[in-house]
Amino acid sequence: MDAFFASVELLRYPQLKGLPVVIGGGRRKVDELLLRGPDGTAERERRFIPVEDFPLLKDYVGRGVITTATYAARQFGVGSAMGMMKAARLCPQAIVLPVDFDEVRSFSRTFKAAITEIAPVMQDRGVDEVYIDFTDVPGGQREGGRVLARLIQKSIFDKTGLTCSIGVAPNRLLAKMASEFNKPNGISIVYEDDLQEKIWPLNVRKVNGIGPKAGEKLARLGVETIGQLAAQDPQWLIGHFGKSTGAWMHRVAWGRDDSPVVTESEPVSMSRETTFDRDLHAVRDKAELGAIFTDLCLRLAEDLQRKGYVARTIGIKLRYDDFKIATRDHTAGIYTADGATIRQLAGQCLKRVPLDKRLRLLGVRASTLARRGEEPVLEPRAGAAAETRQHKPGTTDGTGGVGGTAQLF
Repeated sequence: MDAFFASVELLRYPQLKGLPVVIGGGRRKVDELLLRGPDGTAERERRFIPVEDFPLLKDYVGRGVITTATYAARQFGVGSAMGMMKAARLCPQAIVLPVDFDEVRSFSRTFKAAITEIAPVMQDRGVDEVYIDFTDVPGGQREGGRVLARLIQKSIFDKTGLTCSIGVAPNRLLAKMASEFNKPNGISIVYEDDLQEKIWPLNVRKVNGIGPKAGEKLARLGVETIGQLAAQDPQWLIGHFGKSTGAWMHRVAWGRDDSPVVTESEPVSMSRETTFDRDLHAVRDKAELGAIFTDLCLRLAEDLQRKGYVARTIGIKLRYDDFKIATRDHTAGIYTADGATIRQLAGQCLKRVPLDKRLRLLGVRASTLARRGEEPVLEPRAGAAAETRQHKPGTTDGTGGVGGTAQLF
């Protein structure tokens, strides 16, 4: 979907079309005034709001990040996952709006339903992206798939008023890259013979799976384009990146991908986290942190319940004011989707991290998931519940509170 979160807001506020708009940063009072009617109730039939009444990015103060931006804002270098304060320096005149997750999820369900009515073999890749296998769709191969792609675009637009960009290729790897070629509202087709012309000139980061660290390492080794990656000897790549990753890099550089479109997949974990507008301390801001922590646990429980899962492992994530991260997990002897139980298990994790520094971020995570009613039967265990710890480079270690006397929120 094209600038999905922003496009949903432009349906609500058409007076903002063509203007730089960013979505993110969390709800603030001025946004609540925009999104509610004069009597304070949620306003479904929106009153007209003059453009000059919308909040501007230059006035934003906080640590939020951008979820998405309109194409008018992207021309100034503003993009997804960028800090709002940094974006304000690039495009101070941009209008800023909060994310309305309920509205976004509703449009997500609608556009996916429009697709499956035409091509039922669809893999969900998040709120705004899908993979489609139309090998067996009648007429799907006409004009290399362009006819079907146009039909999907029209159906989505008719039902949502939103546009999307579609990449058509022999496999998921190439289709993903092709979907970025002609945005917004474009269709791009890549044939096997197009590899050298259309794919090899691209930066290696365009390959889904080559992240910032791998991209930086490849650049240091003199490999910046996919074509340069394809020219490397597989054993050279294996020597620098390991057997599995090196062999995979060589395959994808040559456009080879046999991964199927999977219509159903089980999530590995679910999480909720929040970045604070100001650093909070476990002692001096105990009440505020406690309320936030409990809310995250309850929201995580709601996510599990809504999607029909239970979890056995509950974990926490803290980011301190020095940007170091601490994570702890607790694997219980039961599966649960109960908010109070999740709060209790997450609280036990808190006892095992230092709380002497101020906090920027707090998160709660559920893993070792099972479908509700299908969870494995667990053998009774003697002693305390097993615990696992995850340590990453740059994280803070610790087995308890400061001096064993940490104030837990």
